[in-house]
Amino acid sequence: MMMATSQTAFQLLLAKRASQGPPAVADGRDFECGGETDENLIARIQKEDKEAFAAFFRRYRRLLRSVSLRILKNEPESDDLVQDLFLFIQRKCGSFESSKSSARSWIVQMAYHRAIERRRYLATRQFYSKPSVQDPAEHVVGSPTTEDDYSQEAVFGRNGLSKVLGTLSEDQRETLRLHFFEGYTLAEISEKLGQPRGNVRHHYYRAIDKLRKHIFGSKVRVAGEVEPHGK
Repeated sequence: MMMATSQTAFQLLLAKRASQGPPAVADGRDFECGGETDENLIARIQKEDKEAFAAFFRRYRRLLRSVSLRILKNEPESDDLVQDLFLFIQRKCGSFESSKSSARSWIVQMAYHRAIERRRYLATRQFYSKPSVQDPAEHVVGSPTTEDDYSQEAVFGRNGLSKVLGTLSEDQRETLRLHFFEGYTLAEISEKLGQPRGNVRHHYYRAIDKLRKHIFGSKVRVAGEVEPHGK
């Protein structure tokens, strides 16, 4: 049975952590969380370990908020979504399988799916003043799903993009993987790969252009032509 932390208690945790300054960067084994792996933390969360849940929250709250903000373009909505995401992780972490994807990919993909679903709902309620062009995340991660395999190959396969994946260069595939499956910004990818930011931007836009042409043909514009949030 999952631990029964109330939503009110979770809101207090959010407020407390927000006042403590920037967290460590989420890399699956950061110093702030004692170097413990994501997989170990998730295993402890399944056993109702509140300290493990708090550590997991510290590790990933900023990343999930960044991903949510990329899609929703609204800070209050992004904050609400992050709260919902952690409550979901608390309840459903038993479905995670490390043999299929990393914990980071698992939660980043959940963030994308739920943010896309929320944005579509808000759009039907005329929440946004202007209709926005489609975000490339919608074509990379696809529609919300309950499947637990969030590897790049599996997600591309589910969304009919296996063929286009094979046409991407190694740099293009890695840039997409780090951005859409690991949650890194282009600036962070530049540092991680040791490549100039201009090169990383080129890999990103060339890959997005190939996705666009594969899905729509050459005449349709998507949000991949707009600088992604957190460049």
